[in-house]
Amino acid sequence: MSSGDTAGPGTTISADSAPTPILARPSGLRRRGDDSRHRALLRYLSVRLLLIPVTAWILVTVVFFLMRVVGDPISAAMGGRMTQEQIEARKEAAGLNRPILTQYGGYLSGLLHGDLGRSQDNREISEVVVTYGAASLELVCWALVVAFAIGVPLGRYAATHRDSAADTTLRLLAILFYAAPVFFVGLLLKLVFAVRLGWLPVAGRASTNVELRLQHVSPKTNIMVIDAILYGDTGYLIDVLKHAVLPAIALGLLTAGIFLRLVRINLIQTLRADYVDAARARGLSRRVVTGRHAFRNAMIPIVTVMGMQIAMMLGASVLTETTFEWKGLGYQFAQYLSARDFIAVQGIVAFIALIVAVMSFLVDVVVALIDPRVRF
Repeated sequence: MSSGDTAGPGTTISADSAPTPILARPSGLRRRGDDSRHRALLRYLSVRLLLIPVTAWILVTVVFFLMRVVGDPISAAMGGRMTQEQIEARKEAAGLNRPILTQYGGYLSGLLHGDLGRSQDNREISEVVVTYGAASLELVCWALVVAFAIGVPLGRYAATHRDSAADTTLRLLAILFYAAPVFFVGLLLKLVFAVRLGWLPVAGRASTNVELRLQHVSPKTNIMVIDAILYGDTGYLIDVLKHAVLPAIALGLLTAGIFLRLVRINLIQTLRADYVDAARARGLSRRVVTGRHAFRNAMIPIVTVMGMQIAMMLGASVLTETTFEWKGLGYQFAQYLSARDFIAVQGIVAFIALIVAVMSFLVDVVVALIDPRVRF
């Protein structure tokens, strides 16, 4: 048999060499390609993970020195209520008479050990975060439900009815949602649905008797809807849900406006893509093309901005919780700020900075998994 003869599919015989499989190289290329993608993903996530402590450190540092610009926290909180000797004694006990850089080093050391400091009423800030942070988490989750339920469907409808009267109306509505101050929206909702119509409660996380009963549930999560479920009373659960409606709408509309515009813009761009035209050419219906092909890709930017939206919600929750007397971390933050308890304010901001940094990392992970383009 000559060098050009073949001996069956998949191998080639030559006079100078042994049989060599033709498909060996493509398989190796695929393995190298998979390894390259895995390394790129690992490198991308490693960089994002390293940014968590850096981001938290920058935010904590800025807040620490800004709090010191207005003077020491003891004088700011107790000035006029204590004698100068008493204030100096407290400053000495708290270490506020030390050089500013020494205080900063001690503060960072405490943070690394989980010590967020103590408030002026001698409460551990970590205890305050655990007690009231669950309430803020509950409110943000309800607000996200409202934002998705309103913003995403309306954004999809506006994109599929581009330049129509409905599209114009929805775009104006999105701007209104985003621009309206959250406390004004909250007050308006209270006046209409609580005071005038009497459909929903004015304020609070639950009625007084319900809240007192739920204090004794075990295990207590401080998330009212979960505590009501654990208690096992349907009436209590309905009461808790009714109290959550207005605060969730007030906070959720802010993000719903952003989601509406993002979904509309990205869906319009996606509907112009070549693969969407190819799907139409295969005879697929408009509903299938929009739902299965275009809409999923248009949702990627929503996931991308989710971390920033959660950060914005945590900031806006201060106004929402104050408006509705929703006793969460934002409400407590406002109380400490009003009392000029800057150590407590500093501790709460440090905790929120960590939460925002971690959430941003989780969003980056999700985006990297659903959109390979961001890894390279």
